[in-house]
Order: sequence, then structure tokens, then C-alpha cells
Amino acid sequence: MNNSFGHRLKITIFGASHAEEVGVLVEGVPAGVALPMEAFVADLDRRRPRRVGETPRHEADMPRIEGLDAEGRTTGEALRISFSNSNIRSRDYDHLRRQPRPSHADLVQLRKYGKECDIAGGGMASGRMTVALVAAGVVAKALLKNVAFETRLIEVGGESDEVKFDDIISRAAADGDSVGGVVECRIRGVREPLGEPFFDSVESVMAHLLFSIPAVKGVEFGDGFASAAKRGSERNDMIVSESGATYTNNEGGINGGIANGNDIVVRVAIKPTPSIAQEQMTYDFAKGEVSPLIIGGRHDACIARRAAVVVEAMAAVALADLKLQL
Repeated sequence: MNNSFGHRLKITIFGASHAEEVGVLVEGVPAGVALPMEAFVADLDRRRPRRVGETPRHEADMPRIEGLDAEGRTTGEALRISFSNSNIRSRDYDHLRRQPRPSHADLVQLRKYGKECDIAGGGMASGRMTVALVAAGVVAKALLKNVAFETRLIEVGGESDEVKFDDIISRAAADGDSVGGVVECRIRGVREPLGEPFFDSVESVMAHLLFSIPAVKGVEFGDGFASAAKRGSERNDMIVSESGATYTNNEGGINGGIANGNDIVVRVAIKPTPSIAQEQMTYDFAKGEVSPLIIGGRHDACIARRAAVVVEAMAAVALADLKLQL
């Protein structure tokens, strides 16, 4: 199982949803980088469930960080950041070995890793693992001086009016259902020409990490798929200064795989939570036929809302890894 990513900044996640702990090993961080606990708490708090329609599973999520000196600075050695799992109910998932959830990873994990694979709570494919990604993002952002992130949920269930988001999610939860959403991340201050034209382009590296977030089904930069319906004459970004600033930003801050100094704009489509309270039909391996399934456990009605900080974290890891390659 490959749980690692990165060239100069390498992250390796470990654990599972209902294991004793989950966490991330971060390698390649130079010595002397300040990592105050407040930075971790702030981003982890953005991921914490607290609103209607969000999972009732609550964990303390206070990171244990190994590899810092007494003043909270990196030493050049690998960082090990871990989180305890204490609020678990693995018995809720026992029946999913014979009756895998539709649109979830239960069946494919069992086929790939064998019957010993831990799928409780989704196992390694669980959104629980994103707490480790957020921690890695805090480290990455500490390496990106003068770079600012603005990340927000811009669409829920096909609706872009933020005033209606809570009601849409509440109604889905009341129906025992779920809704998807779109997260936009706007990154300002990337002045260095990060990225390469092909396999290490900003888009390819960032998309690789963004698609590693559970439930992400689409990624676009700039005007993305809408660009296919335009003419070059209406879409091209006019350069207006020696710095490379452009009048429009349809490219999303990237030309030829390389950051051009404008805002990097990326949007991520997140599917509805597949674990819903409504009865669903799926194959029952014990009966040898399709049968009704009732899913237990505790789940979000819209995981996109808590995913914004995770999207930001993975974007930061991508840029930090590219920066260290300059």
C-alpha cells in the first residue's frame, strides 16, 4: 500500500478510521521553521464537526508532534504528527463485509488488500484520514511565506446562494440523504515560477493531491471546463505589466504548467456522502443476491463543508513541494 507523496516535501499518512491513531510523517522540512500549536488548532478547528447535518463523531484532535525543538521549531528531522481515535463504534460496520456500501470503497479494499483489511468506518478510505492531511497542510503553509489562501464552499447541491446552504443540508439530513458541493481555493502571492511544463506542472501535482481527498470527483483550474465553450479571442488573458499580471485570469494563475504570478484558482467537486440513512440496495455475498442495506455509523450529510480546509491543505503541500525543488 502506497500512502506517500512528494519529492522534496514528502508526506506519508498512517492509521485508519478506527485504528488506535491516525497521522502523518512529514519529511524534507528544513530546520528552523516555526510550527506553533496555534496554527494547527486553527486549521483543525475548521475541519471539526459542529453544524447541522455533520457527523456526531467527535474526537479531541489535538496533535502529538514529534521532531520539534523546545521552542517549537523544526530540526531537519522528520516530523511525526499523530491523533488518537477514541470515539469509535466498529460494530456498526461488521455487516459491510458481506454487504458492501454502494459507491463506497468497502468492496474494492477487501478485494485489493484481503479479508483482513480493516474497513470499519471506511478504513484507510475514510474521511477521518483527512485530519492528517490538514496537519500536513499546516506544515506546508509554514514554508510558503507571503502566500495567502482563501478557501470556501461555493456550491451545495447545485445551489450557489450561500444563504441557502444550511437549509439544503438540513433537508438532506432530515431525509436520511446527502448532498455534494464545490470548494474553491484561491491562492495569492505565488511569485516564483513554480512547476514544470509536463509531469510536474502545478496542475498535475496539485490535482494528484486533491484527488487523494476522499469523495473528490472533479478538479478544474481557472475557468476549467467552461473554457471548452469559448473562443480564444474572448478567453485569452491580456498581459498588462512587466510582472506578468493579466487583465483576466481564465488560466487560473498557471501557464504551461508554471505559476505565472496571478492568483492560482482551483475548484474541487465533492460527491454526496455515500453513507446515508435511507435504505439502499446492494449485493449480499452471504445470500448471493441483491438485498436491502441499512447503514449504521455516523456520517455527514454534506462532507464538502468540512472539506474546504482539506482542499487548502493539499494545495499548500503541492506548492511547498514544488517550491523546495527550485
